[in-house]
Amino acid sequence: MTLILSNDDVENLLTMPDCIEALETAYADLAVGRAITRTRSDCIAPTTYADDAVYGLKSMDGVVPALGVGAIRINSDIVTNPKVGNTQRRVKIPAAPNDRYVGLVLLFSTANGEPLAIFPDGVLQHIRVGATNGLGAKYMARKDASVLGLLGSGWQAETQLTAACAVRDIKEVRCYSPSKENREAFSKRMSEVVGIEIKPVDHPEEAVRGADIAMCGTNSIDPIFFKEWIEPGMHISSIKKPEIDPAAVRAADRVALHTKDSTPIIVVAEGAPFQEESKGKAWNAAKDLDFSKYPTIADLIVGNGKGRENDKEVTCFLNNLGLGFQFAAAGSVIHKRAVEQGIGHDLPTDWFTETVHP
Repeated sequence: MTLILSNDDVENLLTMPDCIEALETAYADLAVGRAITRTRSDCIAPTTYADDAVYGLKSMDGVVPALGVGAIRINSDIVTNPKVGNTQRRVKIPAAPNDRYVGLVLLFSTANGEPLAIFPDGVLQHIRVGATNGLGAKYMARKDASVLGLLGSGWQAETQLTAACAVRDIKEVRCYSPSKENREAFSKRMSEVVGIEIKPVDHPEEAVRGADIAMCGTNSIDPIFFKEWIEPGMHISSIKKPEIDPAAVRAADRVALHTKDSTPIIVVAEGAPFQEESKGKAWNAAKDLDFSKYPTIADLIVGNGKGRENDKEVTCFLNNLGLGFQFAAAGSVIHKRAVEQGIGHDLPTDWFTETVHP
């Protein structure tokens, strides 16, 4: 049988600490070649949805032999790039019927190839991005880090916050985003979630001033953190390459990446108004940084790189590109627990397999 799960199921089955642990263990195999991942691939094409929108078909996959699983994540997206305040954003539109997004994870067995589970990617996407930056903080932030400056107030910021709290004893949080209403609502809601009073502030500098950890968690494709804001001993992190100005990255004493891949494989059809390819934006940001000289988070986990040597060092983690490997590692935990707890809906595996040679 093939297990069908919902986002609610995933949320009930996988906590932030669970995901951090699963990724940390799996990355050790990735670092030494016992596991594999493929570079994310984006096909960009015109859409009839709107003149300024594009259609994106994204896929990413990876295999964790030690867990007996491989996974592929597929997204079918309508994407726009509006300008909000002083920054340009990447915004997905819930354009599918009933105002919904389309993203799926397919989990397979490496023992016999069968599809083990199919579930939406949304909740796991949120958790795994946060968990990755949580690992960055675990290996690079000061052990006594207790003050968090958060730039962003959307779902990405939520999991950045919970991940930081999972790896450090955070006692003070300041949050900034351009929308006063959003940052105040976020601060009130997430204060109850993490049990720490979160203070909304009027300027980004206020959020990061005096912070031990400065986390970016936005959909901006322009820089939002700058060199002038760096303080001794600070740990800085981003969920995408453009968020931290290249000058700030170069000013850090130690830098680590999520992956050596600097961009996805992007193929753009004629006529697609793909604004993320604008000069210096999104994947074209920070082109002058030499990613080959930086260790990855997997390197830090197995000791092939150093995250920090003293409390005065400035460290920077760039979650520069997501990996399908993450969906395999965390997906294995989700599937195992779902089976143990009898959660989800079983469908005949024959519906997803065939007798015709592919």
